[in-house]
Amino acid sequence: MGSHARLPVTLSINGSRYQLLVEPRRTLLDALRHDLGLTGTKKVCDVGDCGACTVIVDGRTMYSCLLLAVDCEDRAITTIEGLARGNELDPVQEAFIRQDGFQCGYCTSGQVMSVRALLDVHPEPTDEQIRRTVTGNLCRCGAYSNILAAARLAADLQAERRVTHQSELRKTRAEDSR
Repeated sequence: MGSHARLPVTLSINGSRYQLLVEPRRTLLDALRHDLGLTGTKKVCDVGDCGACTVIVDGRTMYSCLLLAVDCEDRAITTIEGLARGNELDPVQEAFIRQDGFQCGYCTSGQVMSVRALLDVHPEPTDEQIRRTVTGNLCRCGAYSNILAAARLAADLQAERRVTHQSELRKTRAEDSR
């Protein structure tokens, strides 16, 4: 780390706030992995070519290796660790498992984050929207057909969960009104 001055920064990650002292040159990727122990975001190329380090910042996918931690002050950051709710996987995570949307695993978290961000904006994406979404994420194993299938399944699973949740809410309200 040398003699570089450290700056205080507050990062909002997966709904929690973290106060860190970081060098001004520290990337968000390194802050996540080394300072916070959030190693689901992968460091592969470290120059913004592969997408393995993709996170969602203020609702948009971004390569965390190209962002400085100090520039992410008080921005809403979501990493792969922030998708599951307890023991329940996010529909995208579940779909990637069910469709074998991964092989070696290095690109998987970036692919999942890209698909999650797409579904947040387009709950019923077209195949073209899915393809465009994952173009920034390189899969060296060539699992693209499985990744596309996983994205399609994730949209279906998300829709099923939404319907189930709405049905449960109606049932609860009906019971409460008795």
